[in-house]
Amino acid sequence: MALTIYNTLTREKQFFKPIDPKNVRMYVCGPTVYDYAHIGNARPVIVFDVLFRLLRHIYGEQHVTYVRNITDVEDKIIARAAERNVSIRELTDGTARVYQEDALALGNLKPTLEPRVTETMPEIVAMIQKLIANNHAYEAEGHVLFHVPSDPDYGKLARRSLDEMIAGARVEVAPYKKNPMDFVLWKPSDENMIGWDSPWGRGRPGWHIECSAMGEKHLGETFDIHAGGIDLIFPHHENEIAQSEGVHHKPIANYWMHNGFLQVEGEKMSKSLGNFITIRELLAERKFGGQPWHGLVLRLAMLGTHYRQPIDWTVDRLAQARSTLFEWSRLLHGAKPADDLDEDFLGALQDDLNTPSAFAVLYALAATARTNLSDRSSLKRALNFLGIYNDEVATDFAVGYQAIDGALVEKLIVERNAARKAKNFAEADRIRDKLSAMGVAIEDGPSGTTWKIGS
Repeated sequence: MALTIYNTLTREKQFFKPIDPKNVRMYVCGPTVYDYAHIGNARPVIVFDVLFRLLRHIYGEQHVTYVRNITDVEDKIIARAAERNVSIRELTDGTARVYQEDALALGNLKPTLEPRVTETMPEIVAMIQKLIANNHAYEAEGHVLFHVPSDPDYGKLARRSLDEMIAGARVEVAPYKKNPMDFVLWKPSDENMIGWDSPWGRGRPGWHIECSAMGEKHLGETFDIHAGGIDLIFPHHENEIAQSEGVHHKPIANYWMHNGFLQVEGEKMSKSLGNFITIRELLAERKFGGQPWHGLVLRLAMLGTHYRQPIDWTVDRLAQARSTLFEWSRLLHGAKPADDLDEDFLGALQDDLNTPSAFAVLYALAATARTNLSDRSSLKRALNFLGIYNDEVATDFAVGYQAIDGALVEKLIVERNAARKAKNFAEADRIRDKLSAMGVAIEDGPSGTTWKIGS
């Protein structure tokens, strides 16, 4: 089966045809490292890591280049460094390191390249100069701005008219703008602010031009896939298209891919609601569900929903993912993975990364493996491929259980035994399932019910 991709630009699934099968190129917008990444930021990292793995499988590991940038200069970074009274470099180096550690803990491969904005300044300045020369940009009061009306195709990715975009955007009002939608390519820096020399004075780049320059530097004027979260369609990716096409008069990328939004327990994630969760907190703290979570549990939970659909991040979702990994690890630990991927599993992934269909295949393989332990190789190979399971034992997924609430476990066991005595077996099963989701295994014996963690 050929690989198909839903192209946001055309709003349809298309067969993927790389520009050069020996050099397949993908760019994914990475973090602005002013603070730790939240769980919504983890979704594109995980989703497009699966795509990276799939492309490597199809075209060969040496023939795929995956660029995921790090934005290490931006106004939020400047403000946060001042707030903490640290240098920008100290802030960004520390935050970028945590982001990279978190990405690896979630089972992701390292991207081929992780360029930084601060390493790309000559290319940014050169691109802005070309936009001015091509009458797409102008200088005003120390700023350089892209003139949106100069691009008749502006809005083709978001599929909104200029009036609609003005109405829906937080447009910065400035007297030096020729048009309200014009956006900043370069802005001035005072003597106390980070900056670089340029033909327009000492300053720093705007956000959008950074990705255009990094993409071109490492992947060429036109590459295969540009990806990121759905929130980046407008204005970030729309502006990238305008900038790059304004310089080169050809597409920046042939396929645009965007993952859907993430909400927490049915609500939009926000600090005001108290449901803002960073990846680091999920991995190492007891903020969500009263315990830390193993990175592969988070990965499995994330991939259970198709990448283009919204996802509701709940404790129940994570508990179910952990229970599944407990079962699979008991079933598969020590088994030898198959040499080849199951054809139905691979076909599901080649259909626009249809992970729910791929998981349906995995559950069928697991059902077969339960009745025939010698037939575990295909399931293990598929899980290895997804980065979900790498021969861990069940207890590996019990991170944080040393602090489990034993009194709660005992209370639930008493309630379950009472339900069994009253012949309310549905309630007894419900409590057993709840204990299992907590990572607690119970065993009924002549002397009563005993329990243990992770097996």
